[in-house]
Amino acid sequence: MSMEWTYGPHHWLWMIIWVGFWALVVAGLVLVIRSFLTERRAPLEKNAIDYLNERYAKGEISREEYIQKREDILKRGT
Repeated sequence: MSMEWTYGPHHWLWMIIWVGFWALVVAGLVLVIRSFLTERRAPLEKNAIDYLNERYAKGEISREEYIQKREDILKRGT
């Protein structure tokens, strides 16, 4: 009598489970490695000039007011 080592009558099911398991392990490793290799950047913060530019672009302030406020902001920053 031959002694074969098998997973039983549903060996195809176990084969699918093992392939799925190793696919998840490999995918997890890829995600972990990729997360370490990518740069982590802090979100860009808007400064006063950015808000002023938005207000001018939306038409909330006039050109003269924009120029004056921009000069004030730049003077304060130095």
